[in-house]
Amino acid sequence: MPEYKLPDVGEGLTEADIVAWRVKVGDTVKVNDVVVEIETAKSVVELPSPYAGEVTALMVSEGETVAVGTPIIRIGLPDLAPAPAAPAAPPAPSALEIDPSNPAATGGGEGESLVGRAKAEGGTTRRRRKAVEAAEPAAEPAARDVRALAKPPVRKLAKDLGVDLAALAPSGADGVVTREDVLAAAGSSPASSASPTASPATPRLAPGERETREPIKGVRRAMGQAMVESAFTAPHVSVWKTLDVTRAMELVERLRGHRELRDVKVTPLLVVARAVLLALKRQPLLNSTWDDAAGEIVLKHYVNLGIAAATPRGLVVPNIKDADALGLRDLALALGVLTATAREGRTSPADMAGGTFTITNVGVFGMDAGTPILNPGESGILAVGAIERRPWVVGSGADERIEPRHVTTLALSFDHRHVDGETGSRFLADVAAVLEDPALALLLG
Repeated sequence: MPEYKLPDVGEGLTEADIVAWRVKVGDTVKVNDVVVEIETAKSVVELPSPYAGEVTALMVSEGETVAVGTPIIRIGLPDLAPAPAAPAAPPAPSALEIDPSNPAATGGGEGESLVGRAKAEGGTTRRRRKAVEAAEPAAEPAARDVRALAKPPVRKLAKDLGVDLAALAPSGADGVVTREDVLAAAGSSPASSASPTASPATPRLAPGERETREPIKGVRRAMGQAMVESAFTAPHVSVWKTLDVTRAMELVERLRGHRELRDVKVTPLLVVARAVLLALKRQPLLNSTWDDAAGEIVLKHYVNLGIAAATPRGLVVPNIKDADALGLRDLALALGVLTATAREGRTSPADMAGGTFTITNVGVFGMDAGTPILNPGESGILAVGAIERRPWVVGSGADERIEPRHVTTLALSFDHRHVDGETGSRFLADVAAVLEDPALALLLG
């Protein structure tokens, strides 16, 4: 009876955590039906089944960390003993269907990625449990029959708020419990949950509980290891610039009403991203890598623009591939997809691989700025602070006056092994110049 082994979903990962089973013993699945959600060091990933047949055993429990190549689920047709009084009959043909293109179907090739495989039409169907399953040592307990459908971030939110998902009436498509369902059950509203003083990663303490311990694993562990590696490998230098971005904000408002962008979400981050892409053309060292082993500086002639995103599972930095080749509309669309996918916990390992420069927007948390740490393998990262109305000196000479303006602070950290202070400062000055006067993009571009 085939056993589905945990595959490497990309990047040479060696282990993953079982987040949530999407099937139970007795279910019938088709090839490419999603059977389990796993969390790797990069993201939460849905794994499709390489087989079609009946689920006869779930071989690991939710929350367990398992190594790549470990059998996690058994799929097939159970052998049923014929009735004693019935005449002998030829065995029924097996209904087991195998997807040979999936390496897990043959027990090998775990290095192949399963991310991005299309689901088969239709969903998982329930079959009545057979008596033989009662003897299956790895069979799921009866309580799993009423498991609610919910995405991992929603499941985590429900756990933090003490909400029983099984008791909710799902409002999402196909009976999926949504974030709004959980918040309503907890007596909250979507608006109140967005308060900067509350974090979705902060658990609700039980009465009298003084400490809570959570294992360091998955995305959070990978984030910690990467930050330590970066901080103690690349000598960081940071430069700051406070500037008037009133014209950039006016441009954002005009773009929102433009016929080419009416169906696209336009934010100040879009203008910042465009300014960064223009500045990288003038200062390419900020888009390079220090290769210590080869003794070389690798200049990238493309920009995979990373956008740091805070999620309940930790910091993730997906990137927009070849962002420098995109027009403004396509860049806006890519930013929208990237941020929505990150919030839902669905960023794939491929989306986070190969970044060349990163933007982190700490302004969304009300912060003025910060000194960001480089992502390993990159030479620059830009922190964007909150955009606020402040008194600002405008004009000069006899026309000098104080006016309320939109003001923000930019902070650039760079690898001082090969990016010197002049280069870093010139890059930040170019970004600031475009944000102060977006018309300069015509000159820099």
